[in-house]
Amino acid sequence: MQDIPSKSEKMSTHQATEDQRNEEILIYLNGQIVPKAQATVSVYDSGFMLGDGVWEGLRLYNGTWAFIDEHLDRLFEAAKAIDLDIGLDRDGVKQAVLDTQKANEMTTDAHARLMITRGVKTRPFQHPSLSQQGPTMVIIMEHSKPNLPRPIRLATVPHLRGLPMTQDPKLNSHSKLNCILACIAAEKAGADEGLMLDVNGFVNTTNACNFFIVRRGAVWTSTGDYCMNGITRQKVIDLCRANDIPVFERNYSLVDTYGADEAFLTGTFGAQTPVGDIDGRQIGSGEMGPVTERIRGLYKAMIEAECA
Repeated sequence: MQDIPSKSEKMSTHQATEDQRNEEILIYLNGQIVPKAQATVSVYDSGFMLGDGVWEGLRLYNGTWAFIDEHLDRLFEAAKAIDLDIGLDRDGVKQAVLDTQKANEMTTDAHARLMITRGVKTRPFQHPSLSQQGPTMVIIMEHSKPNLPRPIRLATVPHLRGLPMTQDPKLNSHSKLNCILACIAAEKAGADEGLMLDVNGFVNTTNACNFFIVRRGAVWTSTGDYCMNGITRQKVIDLCRANDIPVFERNYSLVDTYGADEAFLTGTFGAQTPVGDIDGRQIGSGEMGPVTERIRGLYKAMIEAECA
């Protein structure tokens, strides 16, 4: 029988079952597919040096990358926003994903991180004009099955997602230090992940996932003004609307959150992940609630239809 971790045991929202095959994966690097040990980039690369790049996470179910067109829409929109030429068109990027999948003989339960930076710089300074060799494109693809043996614990942290005029939180950029600091603060408080407020003090998102609560059968999430508008987040909103589950994108406070009947996170990796307590306060029963479970079932059916 598998031991259930205690509440004090550390856990991450992206925790997966160990898979030895990941030691032998092949990685896409600038048009070539190479062994993991050979997948290296220059210390002058813009991504390494400055976090100058954009990325997407993709999940493979039954031989199909779920919602890949929507992920590519977001990738190309982000690249345009930071004036980054990806160097490939949409079909080229999609083909790179499929080629990497084929090389790794992956069929399901795989996760891909597609990363594009401004490329190698001629000198170690920030100006974009110093990136003159074209972009760096990497696809890391791993066998990945979520392994979350208990609900997630959250702690509210002082770190906020940026305003649109600083670093727009809708931008899936490599520059993640703000969210990493939020995660560190949560871990220091004994939690798994940080619950981040918006600039007005309303509940916003976590450092890695979108956040929802359930109150009296209704699903609430933030307005979306100050968080990554995740693809899984939108799918949950759409599923609620299509299945007569009341859903609201609204401002709400920690008082509303602590009194919720259920809470859950959404993301490409974990789909819908239950939250057991926030700031030491148990949410509902402390386990996955019935509305979250229903949404999980609806989402699974959507994935099965999408990836049939």
